[in-house]
Amino acid sequence: MPVKRPGKRCNLPGKAIRSMEEFYDEIARELHFPEYFGRNLDALWDVLTTGIEEPVELVWEDSADSRKSMGKDFEKVSTLLQDLAKERRDFRVSFR
Repeated sequence: MPVKRPGKRCNLPGKAIRSMEEFYDEIARELHFPEYFGRNLDALWDVLTTGIEEPVELVWEDSADSRKSMGKDFEKVSTLLQDLAKERRDFRVSFR
């Protein structure tokens, strides 16, 4: 059962995220994902919807840099995060 904690702000460094692997590394570290995290979009959805009960504000700094490097992968993950924000009232995402 997930542990309930106070809300967390997660800042993703867009200049350092140039691939999905780097994205998974950063978000897993920032939000303390479990070791069994599958490092794919389905697993990301699962852990963010059922594995974290605390409110989360995710800020993707310099997101244009990540968008340029990641291409379609950035679009996929940003769409997932925006869909998650619609699904969970206590999850917010912004791209700066």
